[in-house]
Amino acid sequence: MSELDQAFADAQENVNKLTSRPDNDQLLQLYALFKQGSKGDVEGKRPGRLDMVKRAKYDAWAKLTGTSSADAKQGYVDLVARLTQG
Repeated sequence: MSELDQAFADAQENVNKLTSRPDNDQLLQLYALFKQGSKGDVEGKRPGRLDMVKRAKYDAWAKLTGTSSADAKQGYVDLVARLTQG
């Protein structure tokens, strides 16, 4: 396992240990970075207007289209580090 992959795995554990809940924008960013880092570019049809949560998640992930897996993983690690320190 590479150093980045280990840091990504550690960040996934650390995000569950946060003492306060991140705001909605941070949660969407965490979701999008995680999905981009682990799955790659978003696929499938955009959810309809009535499913606002899934649509917001889809849109956040779609904004990262073209971002490399390594960059997304590093972004996730950095965001979790900021959230655990603040």
